[in-house]
Amino acid sequence: MLIRAWAVSKSFGPKEVLKEVTFNIDEKDRVAIVGPNGVGKSTLLRVLMGELAPDVGEVVRRTNHVCYMSQFPQYDPEESVVDSVSGCVQSSGAIGKRMRELEQMMLQPGPEVDMDQVAMEYGQLQEEFNNADSFDDMAQVKETLAKVGLPDDRLEKKVSELSGGERTKVMLAKVLMQADESDLLVLDEPTSHLDMAATEWLEDYLLQYPGAVVVVSHDRYFLDRTVTNVIDLEDGMVRQFSGNYTDYVAKKRLDIERRRIAAEKYETEKQRLEDSAVEMHQKEWYKSKHKTRMKMVDRLEEAEPPKKRPEFNFKVETKERSGKNVITAKGLRVRRGDKLVLDGLDLEIEVGDKLGIFGANGSGKTTLMKTILGELPFQGEMWLAPGAVIGYFGQGHDQLNPDMTPEDHLLESLGHDARVEARRLLARFYLRSHEVQRPISTLSGGERARVALAMLLAERRNLLLLDEPTNYLDIQARQAVEGALMDYQGTMLIITHDRYLLNTVCNMVGEMRAGSITVFPGTYSQFRQKVKESTVSLEQAGVYKVVSGFTDWNTKTKYNVGDKVAVAPSELEKYRWAMESGKLKKVAGTELKKVRK
Repeated sequence: MLIRAWAVSKSFGPKEVLKEVTFNIDEKDRVAIVGPNGVGKSTLLRVLMGELAPDVGEVVRRTNHVCYMSQFPQYDPEESVVDSVSGCVQSSGAIGKRMRELEQMMLQPGPEVDMDQVAMEYGQLQEEFNNADSFDDMAQVKETLAKVGLPDDRLEKKVSELSGGERTKVMLAKVLMQADESDLLVLDEPTSHLDMAATEWLEDYLLQYPGAVVVVSHDRYFLDRTVTNVIDLEDGMVRQFSGNYTDYVAKKRLDIERRRIAAEKYETEKQRLEDSAVEMHQKEWYKSKHKTRMKMVDRLEEAEPPKKRPEFNFKVETKERSGKNVITAKGLRVRRGDKLVLDGLDLEIEVGDKLGIFGANGSGKTTLMKTILGELPFQGEMWLAPGAVIGYFGQGHDQLNPDMTPEDHLLESLGHDARVEARRLLARFYLRSHEVQRPISTLSGGERARVALAMLLAERRNLLLLDEPTNYLDIQARQAVEGALMDYQGTMLIITHDRYLLNTVCNMVGEMRAGSITVFPGTYSQFRQKVKESTVSLEQAGVYKVVSGFTDWNTKTKYNVGDKVAVAPSELEKYRWAMESGKLKKVAGTELKKVRK
């Protein structure tokens, strides 16, 4: 056990955020904490990390080797990026490793251990550690920053000069630089500002990380790949489910149904006993048999029904269909300043197509959308069907006026006499009472996204251009957006890093790279599988025997005792945890194996 929360409760004013929360985080656990926005996920992490004290209950931490990335990380505004990251770990690889060995000896001393000598050595190492120079392996610093998506031209900038997303990447890089010396990584929304390549790199890193991981994220694809246990936080209480996110969804659905049936049985039995007691008392009022029945009611184990959640459903209305060829681009070239962003791009979108576009940050995705909107000059050919009526959702919600209120925006679309309809639409997006009359500039990112989506609902369009429509939304809201876009009868072009959205909504995906786009007919997962199949090589693999059964949650492959597994050299990291934990044992023999790179 690394961390234990026991009957933890936490309130802010009259609002009880956590109610007698109890669970453990053990070695090598892969845990996701999920729940709607505002339910208290970040509060729970801060309590676990000691940043907040629980009102009731206790948190026991049995390790000090924890790396924690907050959703809103603190930083020194005067420090440069490279100093911030390189200074986070001291030249302590061997020192730190030996200190951890000594700490374990002090926690579990053996009869042959001289505790005085251990304490003396630990004190000397502590002094060396404190006086060590900052970690100066600049190659590793640059490599880590590049992997999280921060280019070299940002290294000498002050952290305060970076965008919010770039600052998050710096904080993630700091955590990863220290991760090798930690037992537990705690990450609050680590992928919110990462592009797809950086997110997939982080997934692969976490799969190989030997310690425990606790993560809060709305990225369901990320959770499916990285966790084996889900803590569901709802109404201040937690329920734990084994498996990844998809397993959790199925198990929670069954759990809700089980609780509903149990509550119905409880109410039925309670009513039967109460009716029986009343009948007994009426027939034989002079006897006390009815009291026995009432005592039986008191002894019944109460079962509360699951609370019904307000559903976040909406439907995007469609104007009449446009012509068959909705968007056609040939040899499209677009410059932004001195930089050629789009270089000879060809694209054809027909009516009813739902194209999801992904690619690295800065690859030209938003530039392409702005060009289609007519906001940027271009060279080459760009043709838009005459009957196309565009609905636009901007990543920065730049279609919203910061000085206007949500109600003002809806009235502009629906007409100034349609106040009741405007309020009704906003209410469907959980925007009610004073929220609809606050200026856009005072709303959170999630609230602004919901206002922009409400505007799409109010305007009948047959061509939607959506730039990161699920950013800032919790999982419940993302699912509602996906459902609406799946039912939408018009044509769509979606820029997104949300791989779940690409899989569920889009019938074609396009990867932006070097100012051009490669379109693939199918979902993102089908595209990734195609890429993997195109890079297959033969390797001489070692043979291992399964000593203790286990499941690879990344591939959902179950290994039973006695199975033989061929492990190629390029796959060693994938299976290393199973080898080190004694689940796989090397046996004689080798065989050729096809390995997808």
